[in-house]
Amino acid sequence: MNIRHIVQQTITSLKPRVPVGEAARHAKRAYRTRSTFSLIMFVGTVAFLFMPLFVLILYSFNSSKGMNWTGFSFVWYEELFFHSRDLWRSFWNSIFIAFTSAATAMMIGTLGAIGVNWYRFKLRDYIQTISFLPMILPEIIIGVSLAIFFAGIKLKLGILTIFIAHTTFNLPFVFLMVMARLDEFDFSIIEAAHDLGANELQTLLKVTIPICMPGIVSGFLTAVTISLEDFVITYFVSGSGSSTLPLYIYSAIRFGVSPVINALSVVMILGTVALTYLLRNFLKYIAAK
Repeated sequence: MNIRHIVQQTITSLKPRVPVGEAARHAKRAYRTRSTFSLIMFVGTVAFLFMPLFVLILYSFNSSKGMNWTGFSFVWYEELFFHSRDLWRSFWNSIFIAFTSAATAMMIGTLGAIGVNWYRFKLRDYIQTISFLPMILPEIIIGVSLAIFFAGIKLKLGILTIFIAHTTFNLPFVFLMVMARLDEFDFSIIEAAHDLGANELQTLLKVTIPICMPGIVSGFLTAVTISLEDFVITYFVSGSGSSTLPLYIYSAIRFGVSPVINALSVVMILGTVALTYLLRNFLKYIAAK
């Protein structure tokens, strides 16, 4: 056996062995079957989730009210922007309540999470537990209990009661997200700030809150989204002249789905996509800091 033959055997032994035979063919066929099945399930799931949106967008351009396609038209967008005063009043009510209640929940939830996480006091565990109740209780129970409470204190149902209700069930989401951010907090930064002469307020405003900002912003956006789409709780605590968009749509679809609602949904979808795209880089910038 010469040296060349020894080198060839060594190189051959180092190469990965490709399985041959019936077992290898079965394994390859099984892999292809799994890949095909996964692809089919993925496409089917995406189609199931997004097909209603495609149908909604398509029929917002239908020239008639029915489900029969009669021609392409912008008539329902014209009706939406120029002849739907009540709809836009409900829409702006929803926007106002969503952002104000989310901002209030953001401030209370952030300070509550910081206080519960930093300080040790007698009712700490009790407060931390009951703060999650609005998140896990059925909405109908929250709505009925808030309606009874407002009636008990003789507070007239309207925009104010909707604002209070939305702030109540938005709080746990902000609290939870800020708490999750604080769990990863390096408290040596706080000690360094104190060593450099910062007091409690300066440390809170210039160190703690900027570090928690990704959780705060995420909680705020989640609260806005939940407030915009809430129907059950709003139904129990709303009064005359305080209709929100979900309530308006509910009252409108009792007489059939109007293509104007389809047009509004398309506008909101485009607005949501644009807002998400604009906020993505902003959140990345905050998280990087």
